Amino acid sequence: MATLSLSLVFHNPLVSPYHSKIGSLSGTQSNWFQSPIRTRTRTKPNSCPIIKAQSGARSESIVIVGAGIAGLATALSLHRLGVGSLVLEQAESLRTGGTSLTLFKNGWRVLDAIGVGNHLRTQFLEIQGMVVKTDNGRELRSFKFKEEDESQEVRAVERRILLETLANELPPGAVRFSSKLAKIEKTENGETLLQLVDGTQLYAKIVIGCDGIRSPIATWMGFPEPKYVGHCAFRGLASYPDGQPFEPRLNQIYGKGQRAGFLPISPTKVYWFVCYNRASLGPKITDGPFLKKQVTELVKDWPSDLLNIIDNTPDDTIIGTPLVDRWLWPGISPPASAGRVVLVGDAWHPMTPNLGQGACCALEDAVILARKLAGAIESGPASVEDALSSYGSERWPRIFPLTVRANLVGSLLQWEDPVVCFFRNNVIFPKLVRLGPLLEHTNFDCEPLQTSVV
Repeated sequence: MATLSLSLVFHNPLVSPYHSKIGSLSGTQSNWFQSPIRTRTRTKPNSCPIIKAQSGARSESIVIVGAGIAGLATALSLHRLGVGSLVLEQAESLRTGGTSLTLFKNGWRVLDAIGVGNHLRTQFLEIQGMVVKTDNGRELRSFKFKEEDESQEVRAVERRILLETLANELPPGAVRFSSKLAKIEKTENGETLLQLVDGTQLYAKIVIGCDGIRSPIATWMGFPEPKYVGHCAFRGLASYPDGQPFEPRLNQIYGKGQRAGFLPISPTKVYWFVCYNRASLGPKITDGPFLKKQVTELVKDWPSDLLNIIDNTPDDTIIGTPLVDRWLWPGISPPASAGRVVLVGDAWHPMTPNLGQGACCALEDAVILARKLAGAIESGPASVEDALSSYGSERWPRIFPLTVRANLVGSLLQWEDPVVCFFRNNVIFPKLVRLGPLLEHTNFDCEPLQTSVV
């Protein structure tokens, strides 16, 4: 499959890609929800079009806010089930910045279910295992993933390529760019009014919020801001045009109050991160050379492999972010849905990256929500609301413990006390840690979605 073309095509900005395919439907569905005729999946991807904003009001059946991993995966999952949606993205094009993300077997099962797994596998290395070292280079422990779990699959993928792959599988006009949400309101008939910054108004029967950690839709639904966990991360993507020299394994390095890791993602690229404690958030810095200088100073006495990787990183790929999460306390936190508005991925459950499950859980959300929604829309609004509520009830017992566990793992690994660090390096990792139980959360059954047919 070809990568996303950068010469994007313009389409009517207020027409969903499915409007021209809508037919008359019987029963309650025809009174409120318009569903597309099923279409054959393309063997070759189309370019994801730019949909230029313009004023006016229009009714849409399903609007997905945010064209990140959660939004595009949800749109594609619905598309595979023959259900159309319109994705609103505030940026002028896909936000393909950032570095990479690690996907475990649960993430790959979802990508297989929506039909893009094999295409991505051809581009990224399978990670065979993990080695843990101290900041002076002493090896504490090593693991092989297949020895711990024969079915495990771990690969890091470039965020850009993942987004382009998902977008290329959607029909023309499915994503409307330059569409930043300004206001959200409920209407008397149960629809949701979405007003965009450019003045456009959309009336949506169903709204799916995939608008990330600082989600305006989550705020509108009563969720608190994500909480800073006390440490920050630098991330980058090193480039080795002549071939990177590292074995396909995750390398973790632990110091006092800071840690680092790196893993090769392809024959020419290596992803890395450095986490460090900081009492407060501090100012947001986006200057690449300054960030590189900061992170190099943090780990200047650490193993040379790490310093070499940072040195081989283009400045514009380095990012620095505070780590945040939101704990969905039972009986206290709002539910995942309110009427026919629902949250997916980071918009609902931001979590720290310590278990590598943020993107995996967003992908899980997408397929589960799509299945429930596709099975309910023909029965009318009440069934849709029940389906969205069921999605939240099913996902919460998985999401809440993972969020807490990721937070605790990060806190433990960020220890600063020398005595505690000595115990970690000489007792916990060499003698007590077992990787198998730590990977049990990657178990997730996901059958292929029904492919659309003529």
